[in-house]
Amino acid sequence: MDGRNVSTMTYFIITGISGQPSFQLFLFLLILLIYLITLGGNMTIFLLVCLDHHLHTPMYFFLANLSVLDISCSTITLHKILLSFMTGDKSVSVVGCMVQIFIFFSMSCNELLILTAMSYDRYVAICNPLNYHMIMNHRICALLSTVCWVLSYLENLPTLVAFLKLSCYKCNIINHFFCDAVPVIKLSCSDTTFLEFYMLSVGGFIAGMPPFLLTFISYVFIISVILKIPYSIGRHKAFYTCSSHITVVILLYTTLVFQYLKPYSLVNLDFNKVSSLFNTALVPMLNPLIYSLKNKDVTRALKQRFFKCPQN
Repeated sequence: MDGRNVSTMTYFIITGISGQPSFQLFLFLLILLIYLITLGGNMTIFLLVCLDHHLHTPMYFFLANLSVLDISCSTITLHKILLSFMTGDKSVSVVGCMVQIFIFFSMSCNELLILTAMSYDRYVAICNPLNYHMIMNHRICALLSTVCWVLSYLENLPTLVAFLKLSCYKCNIINHFFCDAVPVIKLSCSDTTFLEFYMLSVGGFIAGMPPFLLTFISYVFIISVILKIPYSIGRHKAFYTCSSHITVVILLYTTLVFQYLKPYSLVNLDFNKVSSLFNTALVPMLNPLIYSLKNKDVTRALKQRFFKCPQN
């Protein structure tokens, strides 16, 4: 299908992860398993934070936000591939495709901002513990969370408008398992120079760099304070409270850099699908495992709420 006239381009076809028929059942079961683990793990974290009063602290408040984002990100990107396995329908409307790009980018930006808020929380807890509860009160936490959610969507509105203005496409086959920006841009026969420049600028210097720098600066101060603790047990305990957050930050930033921060003309779409699968499926699945396995408060709440273990 040659989509030179935008009036004839009403839908795209999503190719999926692999075109090999013999792999379809295996891929469906694998993606379904990953999605169910992601949904179950993040929903468990969210419910624990809501139900257990011991987890009504700023760190777990932001962790609950992160769980909502992981569930939403996995759902918006994996739902089409799961539905296409069951129904055989791989089509998505042009407007629906652009909206999916906008929501996915907004959620990715929001996740970076929430992780930045979590790093600030750790900075206050370790570097200014006496004033922690005064600084990180409920109003400040709610304000930070609201700013993260609103700002992430506002900064991606121009991207949505630019995608909706694309006027022609080489064909309507998207070599991906969801509507991602890179394969759509490579598919377009319109001039996408400004759009690519804007996305790299927003992604690299507005949505990506400030959260990264704030997180990095927070941990420079955190580490400098931890190294001054005279007892090794105290240093270990302080590092332990930050280890889960650092792990998640490294995972997310690494996948986003490999996936988006390079010229789109150099992108290999097959490699891009693999990195996207890691970012949209595996990272949201790993986040609750990282926080639950490495966090005594979460494991204690999990045992009490779901396994009825007595409190020590």
